[in-house]
Amino acid sequence: MSARTASTRTIPLSRLVPWLLAVPVLLLLGYLVLMDNGAVSQAGGYLHELMHDGRHLLGVPCH
Repeated sequence: MSARTASTRTIPLSRLVPWLLAVPVLLLLGYLVLMDNGAVSQAGGYLHELMHDGRHLLGVPCH
């Protein structure tokens, strides 16, 4: 019997950087659209209305 050795692959950092930047931005946008009820976007009414319309566009109940 031959023992199998685990093959390790390394991913270059240049391929990870876009994902490391995009994931937090997407999570923040998802929070703002889906969860925020005005707590973060109190600074301007326009931002709140934009997120509110985004909820309706995605079919998320908000009121």
